[in-house]
This record gives sequence, C-alpha cells and structure tokens, in this order.
Amino acid sequence: MEVKYSNTEIKIKNAAKHLFLKKGFSATTTREIAKESNINLALLNYYFTSKRKLFEIIMLETIHDFLSKMVEVYNDHSTTLEEKLKLTSSKYIDMIIAEPHLPTFVVNELKNNPTTFSKMLKGKMIMESQLVEQFKEGVKKGVYKKMDPIHFVTNMLSLIVHPFIISPIIIKMQKLSKKDFNEMMNDRKKLIPNWIIQMIKK
Repeated sequence: MEVKYSNTEIKIKNAAKHLFLKKGFSATTTREIAKESNINLALLNYYFTSKRKLFEIIMLETIHDFLSKMVEVYNDHSTTLEEKLKLTSSKYIDMIIAEPHLPTFVVNELKNNPTTFSKMLKGKMIMESQLVEQFKEGVKKGVYKKMDPIHFVTNMLSLIVHPFIISPIIIKMQKLSKKDFNEMMNDRKKLIPNWIIQMIKK
C-alpha cells in the first residue's frame, strides 16, 4: 500500500535527500534538514521521529523506484542479453554514484530487516526475468556455458556493486579522489558487460 505524504513531509524528504547526497548521513544534522525545509526543528521531529528513520524511508523509496525501472530493462523482449547487460551496468552504476550510501544501506537492511526487502522484491526478482530466460536459452543453444543461472546473476551484480562497497580500500590503495573513483566506476560501465560475456560464452 502506497504511503501518502503531506506537502510538508514531501518538502522535508526532498531537503533531506539533497543534504544526504551532498554531505552524507553522518555529516547531516536534523537542524540542517529543518533549515533546508524552511520549517522549525519541532515540526521535523513531529513528522519524522529521527534522522535515521527519515534516511531509511528515503533509501527504501529510492530502491523501490529503481527496482521498478530495472524490471523494465530485465523484461524488455526487444533487447538482446548483451544489450540488457549494458543497460543494467550503466543504470546501476549511475544510481550508486548518485546514492553513495545505498549499497551499505541495502546490505544492512538485508541483514537486519529481510522481511522489508522480501515484500519489496516480490514479483520483481531478476531470476524470473527475460534476462535470465535469454541466458537459459543461450545455454540450450550451446552459445553460453552450462551453469546455474544464479552464478550468472551473482557475477553480474557483484562486478557492479562490490567496488562501491569496498570503495574506501580502493580509494586508499590508489590514492584517488572521489571524482577519480567515480570516473573509474564509469569506465566499468563498458568493461563489465564485456567481462560477463567472456565468462559465459563458450
């Protein structure tokens, strides 16, 4: 059931999302959110009991909206598997660059609140998509190596998401700026589909 928000709540959420993206969760204060929303702190606390709760609402909505869009990519009958891989890589990387806290948030939520994600993902699983069906068909035709499709999906998502999760290590090892790291991730948009195809083709 879709939650209906008042105009004030929407204004608060938009302001909070802007600040979270700009400064990060830890560096953003509720006073800054209230100021950005042009309301007083008491009103912010009335609508949203804590900064953490507000952050979780924004992140969950972001994930839900994104997954809804990705379902269209996975189930597009007019595109090939290789085209889907390119779109998937590009869209996921763009989203995570825009929402840098998302991977860690998702990992924590899957660990601490798996029921929420189970409801969100119901009927939208990649494993039931046209993308996976195309992979299975390629296996039958002898174009792709025989393997459980879960390995295909796991490899695809791992190559996209894992570098963001370990980004502090990569940045430190290579002495990168945030801009340099994002450029490196943008380079992977083209590399990842090629790597996946090389892994699955006979």
